[in-house]
Amino acid sequence: MSIATNQLAKVIEALQALGFTGYEARAYVALLEGGALNGYEIAKASGIPRANVYPVIERLVQRGVALPTHAPDATLYAAVPPRDLLRQLAGEQRRAVHRAREALAGLSARRAPEAVYNLKDEALIPAAERLIDGCRQRLLVAIQPPEAAILARALRAARERGVEITTLCLEACERECGGCQGEIHRHALAPGGERRWLLLVADDAQALIAECRAGRAQTVLTHQPLVLELSAAYIRQSLTLAVLGSELAGKYEGLLSLEARRLLERLQPAGELVASQGQEDRQA
Repeated sequence: MSIATNQLAKVIEALQALGFTGYEARAYVALLEGGALNGYEIAKASGIPRANVYPVIERLVQRGVALPTHAPDATLYAAVPPRDLLRQLAGEQRRAVHRAREALAGLSARRAPEAVYNLKDEALIPAAERLIDGCRQRLLVAIQPPEAAILARALRAARERGVEITTLCLEACERECGGCQGEIHRHALAPGGERRWLLLVADDAQALIAECRAGRAQTVLTHQPLVLELSAAYIRQSLTLAVLGSELAGKYEGLLSLEARRLLERLQPAGELVASQGQEDRQA
């Protein structure tokens, strides 16, 4: 096959993740590259033993992945274009999910309490990517640069498919790292020291809360309504108060009580509000 070995391996792996067997994936790629082929040509191009190639072709035809065409001397097979294949598979997946949802809704088992999962260190990033990939409408994010860089692809894909993303950059980065997506607010609310926080709330239905430190991660993944509400409230209220605090910095006199000023200043661990206020006081 003319396709590079590394690229072929990636294609085969991707097709197997969509339900193809290894032989089915190789036969489909052979058809894409070779056009209309007969069984012998498919076997030769794909490396599938001739004894196995016709059952493989038959399965592809039954799935609508390969189309038989009649030539004067033989039956030839052509591959469905990748765009049509992916559209077909997406439709099958939606129908399968719908059937599963109806079947599961019919279960009479007693409803269990909403689970809270404590994940192992290495499970953080895969769990975060799955949560982002499954988000359909709204995503609240509180994040720091290392995790933003790792999750950039998933976050960008979510934004491109129309998810409304609100991001709180906890380190108030002066330069755009490319990881944060959507409506981005930069405020220095990071926990400080070696600790980093990551909060994700997807569609008000699932939350991921993590603290990272020295290559370790403590992660909670949950559908529990109270945790969801508190996580979403933390992000929204932090954004609101940080914006108000930043805009009021240096303008406290006559507007806010001493207690209110202290509370706002606590929102900025790096002392941003205090510094801003001091600068304006000196200018005055």
